Amino acid sequence: MRSVIVASIAASAAAFAPVSQKAQSTQLNAWIQDQVVGVTPPMGYFDPLGLSYGKDDATMMFYREAELKHGRVAMAACLGWYLDAAGVHPAFNSALSNDPLKAAVELPAVGWLQFVLGCGAIEWLGQQIKERPGYVPGDLLGASYWVDNSDEGWVDYQNKEINNGRLAMVAIMGIIYQDVSTGEYGDMMYRQLVQ
Repeated sequence: MRSVIVASIAASAAAFAPVSQKAQSTQLNAWIQDQVVGVTPPMGYFDPLGLSYGKDDATMMFYREAELKHGRVAMAACLGWYLDAAGVHPAFNSALSNDPLKAAVELPAVGWLQFVLGCGAIEWLGQQIKERPGYVPGDLLGASYWVDNSDEGWVDYQNKEINNGRLAMVAIMGIIYQDVSTGEYGDMMYRQLVQ
């Protein structure tokens, strides 16, 4: 039994050991070397499934745009989830359930229409902004016209946004899983253990 435990610890530790990689001349390597934003410690360039292998710059910029958009939506979802779970409903006279999944079911059709139209308007606006010259993925407000990636503070800010978005995407998946599997929608999944 002891040998099984030692072997599993060694195997899991090997997952974090640095792997020597030989330099390859590919479009992806050129894209990684040109990018300052998003390649952050401790992971560096993180693509465990190899989804970016062999992709051109346009596809990689699309992926970056999608990562930023999903991260921003996930950050808003995490905040909205706990506001809703706390009983704060900005609409419908707080008549909806405090459980966000149940509230989504209880939302009237006009609420869903507003939601879909609002999201569609934001998407349309984003597409219009992307057509301007010099557009940088995720830069909907045009900050790249005033500052570029040579400014260390700006790069640090962008890395924080990407990392917080990555964390929020994982967090909202966990929050939804918690609600579906246990019925606990608040911030204490294991409430019965701590009482």
